[in-house]
Amino acid sequence: MDEDGSVRIAVMGVAGRMGRMLAEVVAESDAARLVAATVRPGHDWAGADLGEATGGARSGVPVYDDPLEAIRGADAVLDFTTPEVSVELSVLTAQARAVHVIGTTGFDDAQLAKLAAAARHAVIVRAGNMSLGVNLLTILTRQVAAALGEDFDIEIVEAHHRMKVDAPSGTALMLGEAAAEGRGVKLSDVADRGRDGITGTRVSGHIGFSAIRGGEIVGEHDVLFAGPGERVILRHVATDRRIFARGALRAGLWGQGKAPGEYTMASVLGLA
Repeated sequence: MDEDGSVRIAVMGVAGRMGRMLAEVVAESDAARLVAATVRPGHDWAGADLGEATGGARSGVPVYDDPLEAIRGADAVLDFTTPEVSVELSVLTAQARAVHVIGTTGFDDAQLAKLAAAARHAVIVRAGNMSLGVNLLTILTRQVAAALGEDFDIEIVEAHHRMKVDAPSGTALMLGEAAAEGRGVKLSDVADRGRDGITGTRVSGHIGFSAIRGGEIVGEHDVLFAGPGERVILRHVATDRRIFARGALRAGLWGQGKAPGEYTMASVLGLA
């Protein structure tokens, strides 16, 4: 931490759309200072100044293709990369005792186990979505699922931009987990993640997922509870990706001084 109390932040994958937005949000903050950023090995920005690399004035923020160099001087690391990269970074952040904020989605069980191991040594804040609204939606989904019986079918419908590579989205899975928890079941036992052809009738108690990809949709999530004669629809619409960057920064600031462990945005926002 700087002498003035500013939290030193490193942004992973700064050449990507989300990485650049994270860097911008940190640079605008009075409570944090951007001290380093990373790009993949061989990228043109490696070794450059971030301001100059992005076509602006010199910023004093170095860009590395070695994440160890970036993490070494950071209090918190903001990471929206890939599952493989995030797992590798978790080892480094654990060694550095830096707060690791993970907005990456699409982890498998083995990768989640490795993150849990790293969280024994440092703070990890991981969420499929960093926005306040989505985390409120998650809590509401859990409560409504607990209140309504299996006469109400649950469908989670999500829409994102055409460049998104994973489906269902991390947020959709987070909502599915919340619905399953509300009903006291495991999502892996009741998830229906694809329908095509003659599928037969719906299985009572299953939680369905549908994914839409197109254009520049930032993120839309509907949780549909469809019962006899009525429907309840919970909805969140994101129109600006900066909500995710602001949430990630908030998580990085919140994690300072916390005990090692794996946390969610519900903890950061006081909603746990």
